Amino acid sequence: MKRQDRWFALAASMLVLATVAACAPAAGDGVSPTETARGGSCSLGLPGAVGDGEAITALLRAESAYVVQQDSEALMRLWMPDGRIADAKHTPADPQDDQTWEGADAIRHRYLRRVFPGNPTAAQPADLEIALDGDRAAVTGTTRIGNEVSPNGDRWQVVKVGGCWVIQELVFDLEPAHQ
Repeated sequence: MKRQDRWFALAASMLVLATVAACAPAAGDGVSPTETARGGSCSLGLPGAVGDGEAITALLRAESAYVVQQDSEALMRLWMPDGRIADAKHTPADPQDDQTWEGADAIRHRYLRRVFPGNPTAAQPADLEIALDGDRAAVTGTTRIGNEVSPNGDRWQVVKVGGCWVIQELVFDLEPAHQ
């Protein structure tokens, strides 16, 4: 093959790659996990016949386990790309003082910079109350992270996308501060 032909083949290959990349969805374009990879509860290897309540419980327990393992990639598979986390700062009636993390990049940053440095050795949710509403569910629970116990201090919003339950939102520190 002549040198000029090699350059032409290389240029043509680069043009094809650039075209494919331009057509791919960008992160945060509202692409569901099922369009990119089976995420959420479907990434957990659950049996096919598992019910919604069991899948949601497994999803939230997996989130806790991945926090302890400090596995940010596995954690992000559990979240919607436009997910949201809010710290209610023990003032559930006053959302004005909440600190929020919105979108996949902010959520990943929170795990990496705020959660993992605390080196939690346990973070299992307990006392889960699941309120199903079609392809949406609100879940309240008590979280135990190390010695910290937050009774009914967490509220999760999860959605079912392509048969997979995925985390849409977490609001924590909902229990009022002790006076």
